Amino acid sequence: MAKNVGRLFLFRSTAVTSSRQLSTAPATAATVIKKMNENSSLFYRLATLKATTNTEVSEILDEYVKNGHTISRFEIIGFATQLRKFKHYDQALQLYEWMDKSKNRMNNADHAVRIDLLAKTKGIDSAESYFNKLEKSGKTKKTYGALLNCYCGEAKLDKALELFQEMKKLNFVTGTLTYNNLMSLYMKVGQPEKLPAIVKEMEEKNITADGFTHSLLINSYAALKDFESMEAVMKKIEQNTKDDWFMYGNLATVYVNAGLLDKANATLLKMEKQKHFSDPEALHTLINLYGRTSNAAGVNRAWENLKVFFPKTGNRSYLIMLLALSKLGDVNGLEKIFKEWESSCSTYDVRLSNVVLESYLNRNMVREAESLYKSLETREVEPNLKTCTLFMNFHLKKKQVDLAFEFLERGVSKLSQTTTKWFPSQESVSAFFELFEEGKDVDGAEKFCKSMKKINRLDGKVYDFLLHTYITAGKVEPQMRQRMKEDGIEISTETEKLLHTVCP
Repeated sequence: MAKNVGRLFLFRSTAVTSSRQLSTAPATAATVIKKMNENSSLFYRLATLKATTNTEVSEILDEYVKNGHTISRFEIIGFATQLRKFKHYDQALQLYEWMDKSKNRMNNADHAVRIDLLAKTKGIDSAESYFNKLEKSGKTKKTYGALLNCYCGEAKLDKALELFQEMKKLNFVTGTLTYNNLMSLYMKVGQPEKLPAIVKEMEEKNITADGFTHSLLINSYAALKDFESMEAVMKKIEQNTKDDWFMYGNLATVYVNAGLLDKANATLLKMEKQKHFSDPEALHTLINLYGRTSNAAGVNRAWENLKVFFPKTGNRSYLIMLLALSKLGDVNGLEKIFKEWESSCSTYDVRLSNVVLESYLNRNMVREAESLYKSLETREVEPNLKTCTLFMNFHLKKKQVDLAFEFLERGVSKLSQTTTKWFPSQESVSAFFELFEEGKDVDGAEKFCKSMKKINRLDGKVYDFLLHTYITAGKVEPQMRQRMKEDGIEISTETEKLLHTVCP
C-alpha cells in the first residue's frame, strides 16, 4: 500500500517538476515515467526500512545520488509527508536531517515539522532544544505553534501556558488552531471549567470557532454536567451551521454517556433527518449510538441508508453493524448480517467473527461458537489474540482450566518474546490461580508461569500467586528464592513471608 500511495504523490510532484523543465528542455513521456518509477522505488525502500534492516535513511539517499539520480527538496518533503501518514516518524525525521546536511534550505514549515518529529521520536526535551537553537528568524508563528502542540500533546500545562503567553506578546495567537490546542490540553488535565473563558476570548478577538472548538466546548459543559449551557451552544451552532452531523453525533454521545437516552435519541433523529450523508462516518455514528440507546429501529434504518448511499459496504461498516446488533442482543440479526458479509467479503476480517463468537459464548451457545471457530480453520483464517481471549475466559468461568490453558498457550505462541498489557488480563491471571489453588494444582501453576515467562509477564504478582498455590497444596520448593532472583523479581516484605513457608 505504501508503494501505491507514494506513486500517487510522486506523480503530482514529478509532473510539476517536469512542467518547469519543459520550458528549457522538453522531457519525453518516457523520461517522466522513468523518474516516477525511480522515486516510487526509493519511497518503498524508505517506507519498509524499519522492518527490514538497520540501514540509515542517509545511506539509502547517499547511494541513490551516488548512482546518478537526483532528488529535489519537494520530493524529500513529499516522502516525509507520506511516511508521517504511515507513522514512520523516525524515517521522516532522518529525511529532514539528510536534507539539512545536504545544504537544502530549511524553511519555517520544515522547522515546525522537524520539531513535531523530534517530540515523537526523541522526546519533548529534544524538540524544545531544537526550537531554542533556532535563529531568531526561525522562531516564527509556525515553529512556536509546533512546540505548543508538543507541550499540549504531552500534557505539559505550565510550559504550554508560558509559551502561549509568549506567543500572545509576539502576536502569534491569531488562529483557531492555537486555541483548540490549549482547550484540548485543559480537557486532558481535567480542567474543563477553563474552556468557556477561552472561547469568550476568541469571540472578543473575532477569531472564528470551528467544529472542533464547539465539540470541545460541548464536552467541557458535559464534564461539568451543565447541560443547559451545552444545549445553548448547540442552538447557536444550529442557527449558523446546517447539516453538521458531527456536532449532532457529539451531542448525542454526551447524552448517552450521561444516561439521558431520550435526549440522545431525539438528537440522533435530528441528525438522521438531514439526509445529506456524503461521509459514511455519519451513518457509522448513527448505527453505533442507536445501538447504545437500545434503539433497534434506528440501527436498522441507519444500516439501510448506509447500503443505499454506499452500496460497496466494507468490512468496517459490517463490523460496526455487528457490534450494534450485539449490544441489542439481536442474535438472529447478528447471524443474518454476518452471513451476508461472509458471502460477499473479499478479505476475511477475524474481528467480525469475534463479535459473533463473543455473542455466542455470552449466551452459552457453545456448539455454535465451536462450529464458527472450526469454520475459521476451514477458511485458513488465523484467529487473533481476541479470539483466544474469548475462549480462554469462557472456559475459566466454566472452571475448565485445561481448556482455558490451551487457548492461553495459543495466545502466547502469537506473542513470542513480546508483551501486551491486556493479554492475559490481570483478571484472567487471577482466575487461573484461583483454579490452581482450588485444585492444589502446583504443576498447572508452574506451567502457567513458564508461559508468562515466554512473553515477559513473569513478575512479582505472578510469583505471589504461585507461592500461594504451593502453600495451599502443602508443598515446598527449596530453589524458589534463587529462581526469583534469576528472573529479576524484587522480593517484597510480603513475598518474603510467603517464601519462608515455601522455601524453608
